[in-house]
Amino acid sequence: MSQWERLQQLDSVYLQKVDELYSQEELPMDVRHYLAHWIESQDWARASQDMSVASILFQVLLEELDKQHSRFVQEGKTFLQQCKFRRFKHNFQRYQEQPHNLANIILWFMMKERDILQSAQLAEQVQLLQVTQNTVETDNQRNIGSLMSNLRTKVQGMEHNIKSLEEQQDEFDFKYQTRMMEEQHAQQMKILQHLLNRLNSSRKLLMSDLTEVLGLAEQLLTVLVNVELPEWKRRQQKFCIGAREDVQLQLLESWFTSEAECLFQVRKFLKKVEELTAKVSYENDPFKIQKPALQNKVDSLLTTLLKSALVVESQPSMPQGRGPLVLRTNVQFSVKIRLLVKVPELNHVMKVTVSMDRYRRFNVLGNSTKALNMIESNNGGMVADFRHLTLKEKKAGGGGKGVNDVSCGTHFDTNCINCTSTHCLYTLYITSVHTTTSLPVVITSGTSQQQSAWASILWFNMLCTDAGNVNFFANSPMATWPQLAEMLSWQFLSITDRGLNSDQLHMIAQKLFGQQQNYDSCRISWSKFSKENVPNTNFSFYVWFDGILMLVKNYLENLWNDGYIMGFVSKGKEKSLLKKMQSGTFLLRFSESIRDGGITFSWIEYFDDGKPNVRSVQPFTKVDLTQIPFSEIIHNFQILEAENVPENPLKFLYPNIPKDDAFGKYYTVKSGGEELGTRISFC
Repeated sequence: MSQWERLQQLDSVYLQKVDELYSQEELPMDVRHYLAHWIESQDWARASQDMSVASILFQVLLEELDKQHSRFVQEGKTFLQQCKFRRFKHNFQRYQEQPHNLANIILWFMMKERDILQSAQLAEQVQLLQVTQNTVETDNQRNIGSLMSNLRTKVQGMEHNIKSLEEQQDEFDFKYQTRMMEEQHAQQMKILQHLLNRLNSSRKLLMSDLTEVLGLAEQLLTVLVNVELPEWKRRQQKFCIGAREDVQLQLLESWFTSEAECLFQVRKFLKKVEELTAKVSYENDPFKIQKPALQNKVDSLLTTLLKSALVVESQPSMPQGRGPLVLRTNVQFSVKIRLLVKVPELNHVMKVTVSMDRYRRFNVLGNSTKALNMIESNNGGMVADFRHLTLKEKKAGGGGKGVNDVSCGTHFDTNCINCTSTHCLYTLYITSVHTTTSLPVVITSGTSQQQSAWASILWFNMLCTDAGNVNFFANSPMATWPQLAEMLSWQFLSITDRGLNSDQLHMIAQKLFGQQQNYDSCRISWSKFSKENVPNTNFSFYVWFDGILMLVKNYLENLWNDGYIMGFVSKGKEKSLLKKMQSGTFLLRFSESIRDGGITFSWIEYFDDGKPNVRSVQPFTKVDLTQIPFSEIIHNFQILEAENVPENPLKFLYPNIPKDDAFGKYYTVKSGGEELGTRISFC
């Protein structure tokens, strides 16, 4: 199947891109359509570099246009189509003297078509992956839903069973009391014994049903507490460091609430059992024998459920902070707590207290105690939303340097969020202490520590699934390259619409590990990631990477989202790419030698003897980009050529996008590029 036929089979969103591509007149869509087979069978890349080949293809193209015009005449096609092709041939004749320019144009269209096809293919693969993932999630949800439905059905059925048993007991009790006031007869005793046997069987059956219900509840609780909740917490960890994970709690909350309602209902049944036992009991009474164990079981399940249900919905963060989990003394931060059991009786009853009590002692200032309530939640959940807390470190006694001088970097403090309440539920007084712990936070005393603090947060949450492991950095494990690559891509996804592609990640891997056939088995230590200087520099890998990230976030986001910044590409790779392209082709890459991030462009030109010459300019930093947008720098960049005539050497963004097509929408009326160009040095 030809490339053109594959394009025509794409979804409407990609057909729209094809239509937009051919809205330009350089290559009319009619010509592309009717000459599709011939166009795709030619070597346009060679023609763009070889004038003789370009001349031949140019003449053949004109002949093909004539042939198609003749077909229209023979087939009786509309006069309009015939006129169109005469006009197309006339327009193409302007390339008579420079046929290689036309070859370049057709080559560019072919490459853009391939880009559209690749985008569609990638989208299809992502959709397939999402469908597969959603199928797995649906299966898990269906399994839990089935267990939950079964549990509720059994609990509802037991209400009828208890009412029936109560009627049996009333019948036995009435006849027994009547017998006590009358003479005893063998026949009456036989009837009473029959009623007692039936009552005993019903009590045994009820105890058996209660045991089965609690077994099912325990099975469901195990799945919720040991599988679903940890998976959510792991997703939240990844979400905190930039991953696009689903961290909504509505589904978990509905499951926890349903289980709690069933357990509370079982407690009501056991209370009824206690009342029935007080009225009628006998030797080997199953109510008397089994009820204490069942009571302990349901109370234990309920306690486990309630303690597990207290979670940190939104991790501690500052409004203007670098990211969640990095806090600064004397600066306000927020944290939100949720109880995954929606019980109206607990509204405004359960108190939550925020404190920090590990390693270093901090006072939590502000309203650090609040009641769980349903007002601060969008869906009526039990929430305590702390929005105006601050940390102040306690002074150490004995004078000297105060301990307010907080050292940052690899030291974590665990933000312990404690919940203590006394409440009455279904005639049961429960005094319980529920404790949940946020992910480890790094506490800084100044903005200069934010970068190293965030590096610690990234490393911890990438590798550690035990949120309580505050000694993690005492013996930090190494990260594999696939783990690190995924996390680095998340950083760009968290601030832009585009992560890192395989080529960009390959360059980073090569920078870290040298040339390798495969990087999957490569490992990197915490020290090499964040502490050790990159060879021939005075900064670490993370400082370099983070500087680029901030440069993109603050000055280059639109160009990055458009895919115009190749960015992570070595000088050697850059030269090998440009040497194959037409003169004036340029690409944008990040500097490897600037601490706080720099971006430069390199372009290809050719000497008179045909040898390629790749030239670059000194990288632009945030100081430069604060003064003038990067798109304007590219637009106005000039160098002095022969006879001191200024010329902009940047013609085509790699591989062959006309410069103004790529950056034109970002140009402004202001200039100033000449002034900036006077201080550019080549490297």
